[in-house]
Amino acid sequence: MAERTILTADELASVRQPYRAARLLPRRVYHDPAIHDWEREQFLRRDWVIVGREAEAPQPGTYFTAELDDEPLLIIHGRDGELRAFYNVCRHRGTAVVEEPCGKAVRFQCPYHAWIYDLEGRLVRAKHTDDLEDFSFDDFGLNSVRLETWQGFVFVNLDPAAAPLAAQLGDLVERFERFDFAALRPARRITYDVAANWKFVAENYSECYHCPGLHPHLNKLTPYDVGGEYEPNGAWQGGWMELIAGAETMALDGGMGSRCGRPAMSGMTAQDERRIDYYIVWPTTLLSIHPDYLLVHYLTLDGPSRTQIVCDFLFPESTIAMPDFDPSDAIAFWDLTNSQDWHVCELQQRGTRSRSWVSGRYSSLEESVHAFDQMVADRYAGDGVVSPRTTHQRKDVSPDRATAAAPPEASRNGHGTSNGRVAVRAAARAKATVGAQPTVGTAEDPE
Repeated sequence: MAERTILTADELASVRQPYRAARLLPRRVYHDPAIHDWEREQFLRRDWVIVGREAEAPQPGTYFTAELDDEPLLIIHGRDGELRAFYNVCRHRGTAVVEEPCGKAVRFQCPYHAWIYDLEGRLVRAKHTDDLEDFSFDDFGLNSVRLETWQGFVFVNLDPAAAPLAAQLGDLVERFERFDFAALRPARRITYDVAANWKFVAENYSECYHCPGLHPHLNKLTPYDVGGEYEPNGAWQGGWMELIAGAETMALDGGMGSRCGRPAMSGMTAQDERRIDYYIVWPTTLLSIHPDYLLVHYLTLDGPSRTQIVCDFLFPESTIAMPDFDPSDAIAFWDLTNSQDWHVCELQQRGTRSRSWVSGRYSSLEESVHAFDQMVADRYAGDGVVSPRTTHQRKDVSPDRATAAAPPEASRNGHGTSNGRVAVRAAARAKATVGAQPTVGTAEDPE
């Protein structure tokens, strides 16, 4: 499928307009297997995608395996301290070199014919190859994959010609400078299998228009009509919601939003402690920044109508080490919210199969949904144009309140809107999604 034919010129134009005049993406982008295959090729195989955390391979010799668009990967911490990624494929006859999901090794031996690779991926032993013509160990090391890290996340890129990670992240790097997310550790993981297209999940995450009816427990702590949107310079989108007076975080603790003694994360300002920030890091990672923990959702595309979502709850090591540490209040809050969200995403997947449904219109509370759809449409178009984001300020939010709610770096040029401001709106603000009553979440304690 040619890149320029994903949508017609009229369809592209209708999505790329300012959101008050725009229409949603057309029905087929959520259901057509050919479009799904195109997205895999263009998004997952050409962009930087998170596959894990540096903490999963913290010392020389430690490793973990991952998969990106059906490609088996091996992430190794080398003796020189460098983290490297390779295809987990023996160069002899294609056998998976490593079977275990993680571990520690001094070398890697293929279980089939015992070809041996060192921690830097070099072939160091291959019996019965000494008499082969034109054969050199130097030519048969593990095939490498580009790897970069940011804030403790491990990104890989299957495209050798792609620009560096910083070019994709843009000003998100500077925006997150004050944090030390690399020092966070997992307290719990929940995996969801959701019968919905990944873009429905991302759109759902991008707005809180649905929160009063679907998430009364969330709306009580962060009212849906108080928040702000950031205008990014990079492949991301984000914004914030404001905690009510007296609430300290998002937790299912009788509706008070207490942190239960958990301290704020490193780098959090007084302003940060009054907000929950929500970011989509293109293409498939959702970051929800709470004062005391980071909630991460990793989306894996599993066909046009199914998405696997891994939900990690990350806390500072010092918090986890507290004698009375118990994250169950936060986990219960988001597991409930996730289940509710996944359910409506699945209903949306079912409903939009109907030929009666044509692209709808965005409400005045869905600029952030439009912003995500613009990122998708820009990639479909393939013309190099980055659609300008539309933000607005609600009249019933006072300038004093808007200033107080703005992030500490919002006054710098290049952050917030194009002139360095945060556009504030008392409208739908993203909350971390995940959920569906029909789906089953599997809770796992990290090893």
